[in-house]
Amino acid sequence: MIEEGRALFLQIAESVEDSIVEGSLPEEGQAPSTNELAAFYRINPATAAKGVAVLVDRGVIYKRRGIGMFVAEGARERLLAERRTAFADRFVEPLLGEARKLGLSPDDISTLIRERSARARDAASATTEGTTR
Repeated sequence: MIEEGRALFLQIAESVEDSIVEGSLPEEGQAPSTNELAAFYRINPATAAKGVAVLVDRGVIYKRRGIGMFVAEGARERLLAERRTAFADRFVEPLLGEARKLGLSPDDISTLIRERSARARDAASATTEGTTR
């Protein structure tokens, strides 16, 4: 999971966010402690604490004194909204810009996406069938 060139504490925060988005850390559920994160990733507890602090500052998790860290109510929806916006900025805007240059209409783009999605689904299905035989 550890990526070279990216701040470790940000990767820790993102990993916890991923768990919230995926649903393995439910809202009002207990989040991993700083010590648990440090042990799991084999990092300094201060680095893990910095990642946790990022999430606390953003209101994604909160501390219950003497009990631990918990996922805030509404955190999953807030994270999904942030990620959808980032996805649109990172992928959709450039896609639309290139499509304009190529003279593709929104319907053309939609057709391309449906075709590629079906192709990817068929390839994944073929791979899955090949491993279950």
